[in-house]
Amino acid sequence: MSRGLETRDYEDDRDENRKKLKYPKSVFFIVSNEFCERFSYYGMRTILSLYLTSKLSYSDDTATVIYHTFTMFVYFFPLIGAILADSWLGKFRTILYLSIIYAIGQLLLAASAAPTFGLPIREFSILGLLLIALGSGGIKPCVAAFGGDQFVLPQQEKYLAMFFSVFYFAINLGSLISTFLTPELRHGVKCFGEQTCYSVAFLVPAILMTTSIVIFLFGKSMYKMKKPEGNVFLNVTKCISHAIYKKTTRKISRDHWLDHADDKYDSKLISDIKSTFRVLTLFIPLPFFWALFDQQGSRWTFQATRMDGQIGSFVLKADQMQVVNPLFIVLFIPIFETCIYPMLAKINIINTPLKKMATGGFLAGLAFIVSGLVELQLEKTYPVLPSDGLAQLRLFNPNNCDVGIKLNNNQSFDISPFAMWQNTNINAVGDKSIKYEINFSKCGITEINYGLFNVTEKKATSFVLIPESSPYKFEDHVNKTDVGNPAIRVLTHNTLDTPALVEVLDSKDNKKYESKVAKGVEHSLFVELDPGTYKVKVNGVKKEINLKMGGVYTVQTYASKDLNQAGMVTVTTPNSMHILWLIPQYIIITMGEVMFSVTGLEFAFTQAPISMKSLLQAGWLFTVAFGNLIVVIIAEAKIFDRQANEFFLFAGLMLVDMVIFGVMAKFYRYVIVNDEDDDSDHYDDVADARNGTRLKDYGESNPSFTKNDE
Repeated sequence: MSRGLETRDYEDDRDENRKKLKYPKSVFFIVSNEFCERFSYYGMRTILSLYLTSKLSYSDDTATVIYHTFTMFVYFFPLIGAILADSWLGKFRTILYLSIIYAIGQLLLAASAAPTFGLPIREFSILGLLLIALGSGGIKPCVAAFGGDQFVLPQQEKYLAMFFSVFYFAINLGSLISTFLTPELRHGVKCFGEQTCYSVAFLVPAILMTTSIVIFLFGKSMYKMKKPEGNVFLNVTKCISHAIYKKTTRKISRDHWLDHADDKYDSKLISDIKSTFRVLTLFIPLPFFWALFDQQGSRWTFQATRMDGQIGSFVLKADQMQVVNPLFIVLFIPIFETCIYPMLAKINIINTPLKKMATGGFLAGLAFIVSGLVELQLEKTYPVLPSDGLAQLRLFNPNNCDVGIKLNNNQSFDISPFAMWQNTNINAVGDKSIKYEINFSKCGITEINYGLFNVTEKKATSFVLIPESSPYKFEDHVNKTDVGNPAIRVLTHNTLDTPALVEVLDSKDNKKYESKVAKGVEHSLFVELDPGTYKVKVNGVKKEINLKMGGVYTVQTYASKDLNQAGMVTVTTPNSMHILWLIPQYIIITMGEVMFSVTGLEFAFTQAPISMKSLLQAGWLFTVAFGNLIVVIIAEAKIFDRQANEFFLFAGLMLVDMVIFGVMAKFYRYVIVNDEDDDSDHYDDVADARNGTRLKDYGESNPSFTKNDE
């Protein structure tokens, strides 16, 4: 038989084997598991920043530090997961055990948010986040690889490509749904007498994570499980350590310092480590991109809380704005792949992976310039808060008549019924006294009241003017709520001998506030409500009020034999800048993600020696971890008082960083595997970054992969 006939017979047999091998059913359990896990992770992370500020009462800066520290650990722990899977437990048991830890963390976070359990809320929330980071990060390098293990190669190469497409679609679908749904649960469900329900919003992701474990276990009998074969990272670490030791103990000159390890390790491993180092060197500037990108869930979310999310009858929540990123990712990837990249290649610009990544970095910097400009406009709507050297004074008139005021014998004015007068700029160091004369003559009382209004530095002090006694004093709250909802304080003046019933009801007559006020004056704590129209009832007499996002209001109520009345004053102006002004910065940074993240994953995969691909993927994840560490450092340093200046700082650092990256990329020489040679250690150098040739094996990467953390 001729060689040609032998080859043809072999190929026919191989084609026949491919036809016989069915698509492994086990991967459907893995894909379903991934959907549930990603839903769980992104749902929890979407509302995390607002939970830290509104529920745990951390400042924006501290919440930013905690958020990015958590994210940093999520991207450090894949190293632990990879070592466990490759060296001891195998992928199946690593995924199972760490998923259980993951689910416990989610359940603990949900339980800590529920006051009925009486857990120390801060301590148990942080413990829950730590367990989630360990579980999520630990399974990150295992799930996709375990799915790949289910296929027989090369017979099922097409099936494998289909699996990764479906797998990454599940990632984006889980992210997209949970990013929109979880804020709705946080805001729409009421529990434990509160306007928001973080416990339920966290419980749903916890249930999804538990479900993912059950689904994963159902497929156990169908899985193909490979035994641990040793961890590449450990082998590389040992080789590098040995080379350093030999270099310091021997005085022999070698072409490369790693060559000192050739007495114990083979040349193939040493050569692969050298190639890996060349790529890892290019990774050094990359953390700055993630420092900007991951602030969508922290600084940009806090920025959104100070904006108006009213869109017709629907209110877009601040944390819900994060859904813009996965939504535009789905739209942009096919546009870039089919239109933008081919067009750029034709005109011979931005036609190599490193050029695309540098452009993506510049776009991230541009997005932060835009966010800084938005912040400058937003500053004009900020509330005036008490500060060093200044005190605030507010006078309320809950009477059905004008009240005359004279301050320090030189300032006179009248306060209309149910109105307020304020001075937010009183010079004060410590305490300060202001003389007053109060004239109730227009209320039918001829007696004039004299006394002192005592105000305090860095505090907002309010007084209620009533004829029966001295002014009623309380410390006021003027700052906007953490999540951007309106808030009201009910101030009641009851002249009756019997208690006055004061109620606040929403448009569906659901009771939001109720108080029986004895004779005299009483003020409530602030009540956070949804924006919309409400009814205030004083002994059954209704008054309609309208609350807008970000507004802080005082509702003054008056009860007497002849009149039951209510009036509302605005203490802090509601949000006036619309939340949709954030869309341009989201669009720009999402374009940057497509060019930087998707291309970077592709670059890390194709430029890695076959034996080092997992190591370079881990190196890529580490750039995300270090990016979040940068945010933690800058947030802790508190360099600026104004948020806009911090945005501009990040933009400037990003632009400088990408210039450095561009210079480094200019001298990088691309490497590809020779497609005609099955020997995995055969590599060809190709032209440097200025060459526009697309690498031959780029088609192996999957363009539908969009999430940076997978």
